[in-house]
Amino acid sequence: MAVNLTPQYLEAEADYKKAQTAEERLECLRRMWTLVPKHKASEKLQAELKTKISDTKAEIEQEKKNPKKVGVSYKIPRQGAGQVLLIGGPNSGKSRILTRLTRSTPEVAPYPFTTREPIPGMMDWQDVRVQLIDTPPITPDYLEGYLSSMIRTADACVLVLDLGDDDGPFAAESVCERLAQVKTVLTGKPPAQAEDPSVVHVRTILAANKLDAEGAAERLEIVREMFADRFPVVTLDAESGNQLEGLRDAIYRMLDVIRVYTKRPGKPADMASPFTCPVGSNVAQFAAVVHQDFAEKLKSARIWGTGVFDGQTVTRDHVLHDKDVVELHV
Repeated sequence: MAVNLTPQYLEAEADYKKAQTAEERLECLRRMWTLVPKHKASEKLQAELKTKISDTKAEIEQEKKNPKKVGVSYKIPRQGAGQVLLIGGPNSGKSRILTRLTRSTPEVAPYPFTTREPIPGMMDWQDVRVQLIDTPPITPDYLEGYLSSMIRTADACVLVLDLGDDDGPFAAESVCERLAQVKTVLTGKPPAQAEDPSVVHVRTILAANKLDAEGAAERLEIVREMFADRFPVVTLDAESGNQLEGLRDAIYRMLDVIRVYTKRPGKPADMASPFTCPVGSNVAQFAAVVHQDFAEKLKSARIWGTGVFDGQTVTRDHVLHDKDVVELHV
């Protein structure tokens, strides 16, 4: 007999794997316990959850008795359609990209290690916004302690590479290798199921920056040889703005989300502020995005959009498409 885990349970399990503290893991475990189907086929899973909850509670109590001394930590709340980190080696142009794509104003200077803490900004893409975060550089012997956790919990990353420097491709490779040492793997296409649950695969595109620099074309050939089979490669020059819009589009597309607009009964649709949810989401999953209680209380929904006639009543498992308009009845 199959356990038949719900999408809500799988989402809680994914959050558990990304949790950074014992308190966060305990919260996720409690959600998983509430959502796991209670029948004979799930008895083993239920027992495992009970054990993990008990062990995590003990871990929290132990930490309270013997608190650890910790260094600087940053936790930037996720906003918009997704949280995307700009990562790379020194002087690759991350901060300049942030100033070009958002209204953020980090210090930009022609010397390494200008960025010493994460700096967020909001990037517009049509009628949605994506959160970009500039981060300190990564080298073989320099990785801020908090940065790997931020990368592991982000929706995606942009690995920025300097085409103006002969060492640019190798600096980007060093970033990948350094993160792999802390079980964080950058990849263009994360596996559906990781063999080692302690290893986190982070969806990543490679932004080959400084395209207008002398010798950039020759270096780009090396970049494609080294990285094209691992990441989608986007070329640009952030300083001049050359091909910048291509990077903007690539960042949004990487998130693999759709826009869904809401409509109140008897009122026109709100076409100014869409919600975003993963491609393949159904009506029930979208309802949970609008409000965490709506998924359970949902009685019916009407749709205006792809594959339906205007105002058609659909079931909870109806799959939504980009720019659908949904009227929820709870």
